[in-house]
Amino acid sequence: MTQEAEPKSARVVVADDQTVVREGIVMLLGLLPGIEVVGAAGDGEEAVALVAGLAPDVVLMDLRMPRCDGVEATRRIRAEHPGTQVVVLTTFADDESLFPALAAGARGYLTKDAGGDEIVRAVHSVLSGDAGLSPGIQRRLLERLSEAERGPAAPSEPPDGLTARETEVLLLIAEGLSNPEIARRLHVSTATVKTHINNLFTKTRLKDRAQAVRYAYAKGLVRPPAG
Repeated sequence: MTQEAEPKSARVVVADDQTVVREGIVMLLGLLPGIEVVGAAGDGEEAVALVAGLAPDVVLMDLRMPRCDGVEATRRIRAEHPGTQVVVLTTFADDESLFPALAAGARGYLTKDAGGDEIVRAVHSVLSGDAGLSPGIQRRLLERLSEAERGPAAPSEPPDGLTARETEVLLLIAEGLSNPEIARRLHVSTATVKTHINNLFTKTRLKDRAQAVRYAYAKGLVRPPAG
């Protein structure tokens, strides 16, 4: 009887300007399954350089660092090295930290009270095309989008040439469902869901799920909660 090969470990770079914190994160990740730490950076400039040299799968990125902060480092990494995803790992969960990081291209956002299991889930979520947001961050994101986009009238037909099924998938993304959850809801395969997502992202020029949520509210496809 042949054994199934274990899933490939995600190659991770850790970026944090505090030595004790950085070394602690590296030590924690070294104990977790499915993670291989390939480098550690003390600021954003060093993080960008490590990504260029090591081509990791994911950077765990602190935000407030000298020389080049986490937002600018994220923007540069996503522009210059699109094969590397960024998950923010920071002390701060305020809007002034969250939204610029997502706008710069971060696919995940965790605070430093996250447990090891949550970090592993976020890393593998962003590699599979999902968002790696903690539940609290996802709630705050949806609340803020509700506040910002309150009151648009629902369009009579899907915008930007979206099909009815693509629009349905978009609405389920806005609900915070993962690809497998969407597949179960629609009774289709995960591969079919990924195809719909790729098509709708192409038509709308969206880059990630966080932008998709914003788009759904901006186009009036999702109604903000009353009150």
